[in-house]
Amino acid sequence: MANRRQFIAGLLATGLSPVPSWADAGSPALLSAALRDDGTYVLCGISDALQVLFQIPLPARGHAAAGHPTRPLAVAFARRPGRFAQVIDCSTGQPRATLDAPQGRHFYGHGVFSQDGAWLYTTENDYDTGAGRVGVWDAAAGFARAGEFASGGIGPHDIKRLPDSDVLVVANGGIDTHPDSGRTKLNIPTMRPNLAYIADGEVVETVELDQIHHKNSIRHLSVAQNGTVAFGMQWQGDTPASPLVGLHRRGTAPKLTHTTERQMQGYVGSITFTGEGRQIIATSPRGGRVQRYDAKTLALLDQVDLTDACGAAATADGAIITTGTGQLVDLLTQRSRDTPSLQWDNHLVSLG
Repeated sequence: MANRRQFIAGLLATGLSPVPSWADAGSPALLSAALRDDGTYVLCGISDALQVLFQIPLPARGHAAAGHPTRPLAVAFARRPGRFAQVIDCSTGQPRATLDAPQGRHFYGHGVFSQDGAWLYTTENDYDTGAGRVGVWDAAAGFARAGEFASGGIGPHDIKRLPDSDVLVVANGGIDTHPDSGRTKLNIPTMRPNLAYIADGEVVETVELDQIHHKNSIRHLSVAQNGTVAFGMQWQGDTPASPLVGLHRRGTAPKLTHTTERQMQGYVGSITFTGEGRQIIATSPRGGRVQRYDAKTLALLDQVDLTDACGAAATADGAIITTGTGQLVDLLTQRSRDTPSLQWDNHLVSLG
């Protein structure tokens, strides 16, 4: 043991100590928050084979997570309108930092790392003005707050990075909320959702839907390797739901599916491209349904009933769905696993 300690001390002294990677946490492919059957909340790592590799305690209910691109670090976000985000070392199960939303802000449950992992970006609400903000946190400085910039709209929810770049795309859902009103939506008659693209802290492009769809809150995103963005929506109107799935490429008009989505009950919970980008999978926990679309034509390929299906993410050869009833289902390979001690929360995050 002494020799091992001396060896490690020597590596540290020379700066040659091994840098932890996701392999040190069991090489998870996916992350998800869950509720355990004992009433506690955890962040879980899940393998390609649908094995639960770790369960790390959370202080309260989680929504989504952000995985560091190389190191075994995950940031677990509270459910809106939560004010905490916890940075966790998934190789040890220990918290590394807790991010507290600044005064007058709350998190929206999502975030993303920069390409090199140096910065964390979080979607936030400036609830006194109603403006959407993106918070910037310095990973090298213990995740200290480093600044913020405009999200390009109201109610920013999901945030992703375009492939091989630090250009961000934000789903501004258009819905104004305030913690004093809980989850009450304050501006439905006037809401205007958009997609916003941000480079170096500046909004460089925004995309709105036609006025007839202005109550279609753009909520969740998936990005294909060629930069195409798939977005899932949640209908806030009283009439039958508008199309709930769309596609966008920078510099072009958005494209929507061709029919209304009554079977999804106006609600997409998560959306993902399959690994090769040829198909899009959208889930609806309210409708108990999962739909699969052709990514070029947006034609509906098929749909399956799956109770409380919400989380969706791609792996190298699969498309994994999680449910609030404790199921892990791969739609492409037909594999499944029951996890009766875990009720999966809203989102599944790919580490690929």
